[in-house]
Amino acid sequence: MPAWIWALSWLGASLGFALVSGVLLLLITLAAAYPKLPDISAMTDYRPKQPLRIFTQDEVLIGEFGEEKRQFVPFAKIPKTMKQAVLAAEDANFYEHGGVDYRGLLRSVVTNVLTAQKAQGGSTISMQVARNIYLSAEKTYTRKIYEILLTYKLEHLLSKDQILEVYLNQIFLGNRAFGFAAASLTYFGKPLNKLTLAETAMLAGIPKAPSAYNPFRNPKRAKARQQYVIDRMLANGFITEKQAQEAKAQVLNFRSRNARNTNNVHGEYVAEMARLQVSEQFGDLTYTHGINVYTTLIAKEQEAAHRALQAGLLAYESRQPYRGPEAVIALPADKDERDQAIDEALNDAMDHSEVLAGVVVSVGKGVAKAITLDGEEVSLSAEDSPLAAQALAPRKSGQPLLKPGALVRLIPDAGNKLSLTQLPVVQGAVVGMNPRNGYVTALVGGFDYSQNKFNNATQAWRQPGSSFKPFVYSAALEKGLTPATVVNDAPISFTASQTGSDAWEPKNYDGTFDGPMTVRQAMAKSKNLVSVRVLQLAGPAFAQNWVSRFGFEPAKHPPYLTMALGAGSVTPLQMATGYAVFANGGSLIPPRFIQKISDTSGKVLYRPPVLDPDAIEQVIPYRNAFVISSLLNEVTHTGTAASAHRTLDRDDIYGKTGTTNDSVDAWFVGYHPNRVAAVWVGHSKPKNLGSRETGGGLSLPIWTQYMQTVLRDQPVLGYAVPPGLQQVNGDWVYSELGSKGSVKSLGLDSNPSR
Repeated sequence: MPAWIWALSWLGASLGFALVSGVLLLLITLAAAYPKLPDISAMTDYRPKQPLRIFTQDEVLIGEFGEEKRQFVPFAKIPKTMKQAVLAAEDANFYEHGGVDYRGLLRSVVTNVLTAQKAQGGSTISMQVARNIYLSAEKTYTRKIYEILLTYKLEHLLSKDQILEVYLNQIFLGNRAFGFAAASLTYFGKPLNKLTLAETAMLAGIPKAPSAYNPFRNPKRAKARQQYVIDRMLANGFITEKQAQEAKAQVLNFRSRNARNTNNVHGEYVAEMARLQVSEQFGDLTYTHGINVYTTLIAKEQEAAHRALQAGLLAYESRQPYRGPEAVIALPADKDERDQAIDEALNDAMDHSEVLAGVVVSVGKGVAKAITLDGEEVSLSAEDSPLAAQALAPRKSGQPLLKPGALVRLIPDAGNKLSLTQLPVVQGAVVGMNPRNGYVTALVGGFDYSQNKFNNATQAWRQPGSSFKPFVYSAALEKGLTPATVVNDAPISFTASQTGSDAWEPKNYDGTFDGPMTVRQAMAKSKNLVSVRVLQLAGPAFAQNWVSRFGFEPAKHPPYLTMALGAGSVTPLQMATGYAVFANGGSLIPPRFIQKISDTSGKVLYRPPVLDPDAIEQVIPYRNAFVISSLLNEVTHTGTAASAHRTLDRDDIYGKTGTTNDSVDAWFVGYHPNRVAAVWVGHSKPKNLGSRETGGGLSLPIWTQYMQTVLRDQPVLGYAVPPGLQQVNGDWVYSELGSKGSVKSLGLDSNPSR
């Protein structure tokens, strides 16, 4: 036998032996590995971790809590286009192979051998499901063997549709989003069934490398991947050439990467309130079992309250001195490094709703140019606003406050032109409530939740000032006071024993005294001296007990004459609840902010008791509430809140301004028969807001802007005259008092303290 034939025979035998040995070794490995595979029987009833979700009563998502953002969608409800896009991008032969694509796997092995790297590759959708749920992410051949075995086990247990359903709900897609339904909300702020083909293809391109193809972090690479997915969909016959071209040309509008909720409804403060309540009730299940909380908020009202408060606080800031940029960053000379430094600064700064962050890139005489996160160049002129004029005016050093690298805040005007502003250091709160059932329809606890998580609506105990006067007048009505009672607006003083503190000589806000006037006139003009005399009539102890009927804590309202000017402590939520008693005709209905709690199947886990009309507590007489409403209606027509009537142009609004001593707290609380709203503005650490800042100038515009939205579709309503009242000289008097029995005057003869 020739030597070369012998050599070939020997080589063939050796290769055969090696092949048989390799196969035997593989079989032994598989036999040893198979019993160690995890139990996957639970996959027949797939229940992924799902976060706690908080919604408005009209089912708009306002909060989500959990390690993983996930929204499980059954296979039948996942749009066909979404399924096709994923198949085109990840595994076009998914329905043909048995779980493992050997050709793709072989290509991956060859590539790994040639490159001497253990790169990921060759994985079908079934293999990805097996790996993502049951195996680690390490890149070893042993783990690959386990993955293959587990895939066969999975394919034997589940149908193809079931496997694809798990994949579409389980796969990680960046930004803590797991599954395509969650990713749709994360990146586009809308559900899967509302996505366009272009948006669907963008999402389908992410699983290959969630970091590399994240449209927030790498928009260019994400766009290129999207184009590839569209091409694959066309090649597989899922879409037409025309559809492909239209999808490639579509400009995508992404949800703000700083957004915390969908549809621009800023309900973070209520979402946190709901989270705390659910956590106390359900413990460890809160963040994994897909609990859904439906609050009493109404989406359009919540957003209106948020916008109104931000607008009011920013308007206040526009009247303050410019404090300078929030920071100054170094701007490298290299363009790419410079752009990266700007992007990092703007990402760290975050936008706050319509208040955008910007970095100044150049400063000239009276003009500066700034860049926003989306790359827009903004020109800031000293002529645009008082703040810009201050910021660009030369100082003693000869240089303005603004310089290249300055981090500034920008806000659009009515024409959408951006101008300079600054984040408020002042805070505020808005509470909207339905007085008929206690539902909190809007609640904003501060300028921006991401800036300050302290909930001023429920946690800030502040002096209510003159906004507390209606409760004192309500008490005095039961002691014979009438709207026509004449009271002397004249100086008065008290000893320390009378006030419970220091000697006191109260003043009116404007420092003047108007002499004798009716209670109706005094309420409209918010006369402090009249209010003190009204409280003297009621008696401080009686008034303290009376105000508790409205939900106020007696201990926070000591029985002294200072109560007449709102020297106690309240929260905005308490004030809304108290005014609701007047609005609904005398009943105290505790505020409620949760309608129901359910699981993912819709099963109700908790629902507050239904409000029984027969069990509602009537805490003050209807006629008392009617008379106070009559007085508060006068305030909005001719008094300190007359601008509300001019702006809203309706006769069925009622309310009272409030400004505390030294203008520390500014209030307006008012109502329509179907809605109550309380607005408070002040510093977190109490201090003067400014000598000319009042409840009428600060809080009332916020209330009015909010109510413009709330009352847009509301009919004009009035209150029916209750029994037990009669008109005397054009005003309301308790019937048993008549024209002779009413208190005719207070404080006209002498100073009661002397």
